[in-house]
Amino acid sequence: MGTDNRKNVLLIMPSALVARGFESVFSDLGEFRVHGVLADLSNGAEVRLKNIGADVIVVDPVVFEYASRANARSLISQYSDAAVVGLRTISMSEDAWKQFDEVVDIYDAPPVIVRKLRAAMTSRSETPRTEGEELSAREKEILVCVAKGMLNKEIADYYSISIHTVITHRKNITRKTGIRTVAGLTVYALLNNLIDYSSIE
Repeated sequence: MGTDNRKNVLLIMPSALVARGFESVFSDLGEFRVHGVLADLSNGAEVRLKNIGADVIVVDPVVFEYASRANARSLISQYSDAAVVGLRTISMSEDAWKQFDEVVDIYDAPPVIVRKLRAAMTSRSETPRTEGEELSAREKEILVCVAKGMLNKEIADYYSISIHTVITHRKNITRKTGIRTVAGLTVYALLNNLIDYSSIE
């Protein structure tokens, strides 16, 4: 048997029944596989989220407290660079659903689910890069915070802006630099003299 090129999916959902359904869909269609299942985002779950190395995360927003649901995407983005797909099991505003790279409906047919996961990964990896476009002053400030290891919420609080605004800045930084990892952005910040080594120790 050759190497396994299937993409890893992390499921964050309280329903074992739904998680099993995803496993069944993926085993039938072969392109993805369930790499891990978290029933919630309690303490310790964040560590798994950081270390699990998922390509795509499918999350049921019900795992978040009501007030956090509009920021579900950004809360996950603090721990993982994976594409994030929302699972439509509850009623939320259309704006709240728009935060996700893609939305899967619980009634979607298996090929549709696979297509949506593929689309989410594509949109995540193909953030169009604009060569030579300068970072704005605020984007440089956000980049420095990221390089220093600050979380989106800490950056938002520090500059008194919303987490959504922080994420928009981070997307723009990624688009302009073509760098998607925190380590890569840290190197970029060092090379461009935005920070010095002493500030990231």
